[in-house]
Amino acid sequence: MKKIETIWHHILWSALIKKQYRQTQKGLAQQFAYSLSTVHHALKVPVKIGAIRKDHWGFVLTDFKKLLFYWASVRGLEANMVYQTYVNLPVKELEAELPGEGIYGGYSAARFWFLESPADYDKVFYYFQDVELLKRRFPPNTRYPANLFILKTQNLENYRKIYHQEYTTLPHTFVDIWNLSDWYAQEFIKALQEKIDELLF
Repeated sequence: MKKIETIWHHILWSALIKKQYRQTQKGLAQQFAYSLSTVHHALKVPVKIGAIRKDHWGFVLTDFKKLLFYWASVRGLEANMVYQTYVNLPVKELEAELPGEGIYGGYSAARFWFLESPADYDKVFYYFQDVELLKRRFPPNTRYPANLFILKTQNLENYRKIYHQEYTTLPHTFVDIWNLSDWYAQEFIKALQEKIDELLF
């Protein structure tokens, strides 16, 4: 993710899980080791569209859904993909074969959130740093359409430390699946929206 996306992500996660709607630019800059100008840039559009309101004490997330959908609309998921291949394994076996220290994304993450998948799926998305390791374990295979997609972990280095899980958060999972065109993606989006609404209200 871009740095500004990690900021949107954290603002959404903080509101959804911790019920923390108020933040400070200085606090975010220190937490992520970003410059204040980066945080200021990340807030520009959300403030303009009314998703965030600034005040003397910092800023407040005033419209969760507006920020979530804005992020979903500009998310460049394909630009994050660094490797893809076909692996001749059922999807759950493929997930189990992936090395540790990565972060499950997309449909796999949604399955972890719901314990039972909202729909059948046949693609695995995984955030992982050592791409060469995965290339050796899952060699290139273009004979069939890819079913394993590896994404950059850029700006997710502290993910496990902050979010304490091996799969993407609800906002992150929603945004990534929003950018997928598979026919079953809509079933996941619907289930994720319902889960988010439960936690918001």
